[in-house]
Amino acid sequence: MEPFVRHRGKAAALPRQDVDTDQIIPKQFLRGLERTGLGASLFFDWRAQPGFELNDPATEGASILITGPNFGCGSSREHAVWALAEYGFRAIIAPSFADIFFANCCRNGVVPVQLGPALVDTLMQRAQRATVGGARRYEVVVDLAEQSVSDESGFVAPFAFDPYRRELLLRGLDEIDRTLLEEPRIAEYERLHQ
Repeated sequence: MEPFVRHRGKAAALPRQDVDTDQIIPKQFLRGLERTGLGASLFFDWRAQPGFELNDPATEGASILITGPNFGCGSSREHAVWALAEYGFRAIIAPSFADIFFANCCRNGVVPVQLGPALVDTLMQRAQRATVGGARRYEVVVDLAEQSVSDESGFVAPFAFDPYRRELLLRGLDEIDRTLLEEPRIAEYERLHQ
């Protein structure tokens, strides 16, 4: 997994609440256990609708998604995070996340940033204004090391993050990698307790 320390990227707004994993990646795309091949099917059903926010060419190449509360609710499918990551999203900013989805993000190198509703609304409005007609690019910085979100217009907001998950993301480790770091201690314990 690629470490996530500080990421500056184009932001896209998805002003919807209660976005469930069935909408993020519909069931017909859950045929395998591979983490690849899902990005093209992200929000598949919504993409068929005229006016869907991520169909706007101005959102192309976005790596930060700003969205509404309770993002990732519904089933616990990890495929939803795989699809978001393969599409190019490195961070998701929302007022709240479903617990399992939040954990799946952390396990797969996507940083779920929880900010208060008013702060998310400010970021979302700025991202929406930037995409109107594709006139300009709105960039946001998600700094996991400093635990802050900022933009070039002076917006700065701190966010809380679980220290254990933060350390894994900063170092680019999944839970198996983290366990393997303790291999000498595990071996010593096993030697002493045979």
